[in-house]
Amino acid sequence: MMATDTALVLIEYQNDFASPGGSLHDAVKGEIARTGMLAHTETLVKRARAAGVKIIWAPIEFAPGYPELSDKPYGVLSNVVATKSFIKGQWGAEIIDTLKPAPKDLIVSGKRGLCAFASTNLGFMLRQHNIRRIALGGFLTNCCVESTMRTAYEHGYDVVTLTDCTATFDQAQQNAAVNFTYPMFSRPMKHDAFLAEIEA
Repeated sequence: MMATDTALVLIEYQNDFASPGGSLHDAVKGEIARTGMLAHTETLVKRARAAGVKIIWAPIEFAPGYPELSDKPYGVLSNVVATKSFIKGQWGAEIIDTLKPAPKDLIVSGKRGLCAFASTNLGFMLRQHNIRRIALGGFLTNCCVESTMRTAYEHGYDVVTLTDCTATFDQAQQNAAVNFTYPMFSRPMKHDAFLAEIEA
């Protein structure tokens, strides 16, 4: 694979997760710090973009009042509603300042659930840019990143999961996803190994 066949799909690097004061930040800040995922992602994006990799951001956002969801959401989406997270037009839904998209980056629209392919234009953009390999990072390791990984694998992409560019609620959950689930549906690697491949 070449860098020009590759897309870096970065999931939910939004203030509600990644910035102090975000509605869900306290739940993930320990793993953000332990994995170093934000600093790693900053390095990753800068060098991948320079190498010719297509950078794609996949934020999740909802209209005020969450009309897109059922009256009785359950599971992880019930937590989003309960914490009033990712409301379109508000600070919490914005991509963090240190990773603001560049003019030629792409931004997925329509993400309302876990998988970045479901209900969005991601598949269309990947086809338009002749992408064959997808490298994934973001939040949560065992939720949206994992859901997107599984779909990408089923669609026949060469899938890389960037294990040190992900975070979830605690180390046990992180380790379970990275050590047991990710190898079933992707090629797990650290960001520096991925950069070595695309810069070779």
